[in-house]
Amino acid sequence: MASLVSQYLVTDDTTILLGLIAATVFLLNNLYKPQPLVHPILLGRQSDVARVRNPGESAVYRNYGTGLMGRFPLRPAKDVHILADMLKPDSDASRTLWSTKINNPQLQDRIAAFGTGLLRLAGLEVGDSNVLLLLNDSIEFIIADMALASHSIPSFTLAASNLVASVLESHPPSAIITHASMLTQILELIYDAGEGSRNHTIVVVGEPSPQAMASVASKVNVLKWSDVEREGIKVEKIMSPVPKPTDVFTVSFFSSESGQIQGTQITHENITAGVAAVRALLPLSHAFSQLDTIVSAHSMGTPYGRAIAYTAIYEGTSFASLESSKLFHANEYTPQINVADALSFKAYPIPSPTVAFLKPEHVHTLVPAIWKEARKSFLFPFAWRHKLAAITEGFLSKESLWDRLVFDSARSKVSGDGAATLRAIIVSEGPLAADTVTRARMAFSVPLVNCFSHPVVAGPVLAAHALDLQDLSMEGVTVAHTGPPSINVEAKLVGVVDEEVENGGDPVGVLMVRGPSVGRLASMETSYVSVPSAEDEGWIGTGLRATVLPNGAFRILQ
Repeated sequence: MASLVSQYLVTDDTTILLGLIAATVFLLNNLYKPQPLVHPILLGRQSDVARVRNPGESAVYRNYGTGLMGRFPLRPAKDVHILADMLKPDSDASRTLWSTKINNPQLQDRIAAFGTGLLRLAGLEVGDSNVLLLLNDSIEFIIADMALASHSIPSFTLAASNLVASVLESHPPSAIITHASMLTQILELIYDAGEGSRNHTIVVVGEPSPQAMASVASKVNVLKWSDVEREGIKVEKIMSPVPKPTDVFTVSFFSSESGQIQGTQITHENITAGVAAVRALLPLSHAFSQLDTIVSAHSMGTPYGRAIAYTAIYEGTSFASLESSKLFHANEYTPQINVADALSFKAYPIPSPTVAFLKPEHVHTLVPAIWKEARKSFLFPFAWRHKLAAITEGFLSKESLWDRLVFDSARSKVSGDGAATLRAIIVSEGPLAADTVTRARMAFSVPLVNCFSHPVVAGPVLAAHALDLQDLSMEGVTVAHTGPPSINVEAKLVGVVDEEVENGGDPVGVLMVRGPSVGRLASMETSYVSVPSAEDEGWIGTGLRATVLPNGAFRILQ
């Protein structure tokens, strides 16, 4: 038998060597195949679904990490109850906020000084006055916001600059804080509204022009920010009673889908819950730290933008905002959301960003630009194939061979040195194209979190898992899913077709949300102080239609 086999099986040293090579390649391919960054079972069930539902509604969905029996996170830490607690007393490390290098004790001193100066010079009354903040994102916004909150003086903010006249007419503030370049426009609005006979106090950041000061009426008191802060330094600081977590510290006005102007009341508890939700966007292995630098494209005039900024304040990170986040300009100027805007943080002396909160338009312009540079390499087809294979396996790395050979240089040519430090991108405030998500992960090689934010919620409403690399795009679907509800939000759909749901179809309806990060809603036609109804059980309508995928991820429908 052995002789018979030897007649048909002839081997030599070359055959044996080739066999060993083949066996080695096979073993290496299986042993060194990248492992998924998160277990597929967790991605298959991202929401906890209630077992019962009301007619015409979907079941109630919660984040699987919270669980139906779990309690919603109300704050980032047990000792954080109000806005002032965002400044950790035991942290004195310096960080750069926009153009100012400052630590927590110095920031607390400036907040106390400005609050005291404002009470003395502007004649504001604790608990009775309100102040309209017509400020772009800046350290002055943080100081004014926290100073007013510490004295229980609600601030008014706007989600868009075209709401100024309506808010001034409907809810005349006790004082206005704005940039010096905006003084002339504010005075014109006051005079046009027939408010010239009332006493007005305007605090300006910067030096107003002589022409603007010449147009100030006798009943308008214009104060310089520097004078207000200096007044608070000279005298003993005024200490007001500590506000309660349920107190409203700000009202954010926005325009709804129907064009109606509404206001969202945000309490201290809302904003602390919003910060807790923002921190949960990244897994514990990628958590925020003082070594981070955060950049944001979302205005602090919105609750979501506010939650991002105060996450940076709480974590002690450097922070700056992009040009497109600015709402107020001295002339008619509309920032373009493009590659240049995504890099506009370079105007500030901050360290290279590590976490970027962007809008879909930024991704839609950055990815093709990086892709165009990467295609110039003859190795691009190999890099594309291997990166795609790794993502399909659930693995993503910025340190791969193909990043070093192809994508690193492409990212550097588009984004500069900041591309090397970036470790996470969080996208919200609009639909992200479904066919862009995988290409974006290949181009950036960092976790990409797609969120859904809303003007009534301080923090993300829905958020995809940072390490969920699944491609759930289907034929005819143009918008990427936005993941399950945030860790402290409940969501449901109303207006669903019962028959379709009972037959196993995905529910489709209008998205409703509730939770500790969800503010109270009021119309401009009514007082900004609203009384919740016992019948609504705390649910707030977003006005947008959505569907829920089998794994518990939501997709907002256009």
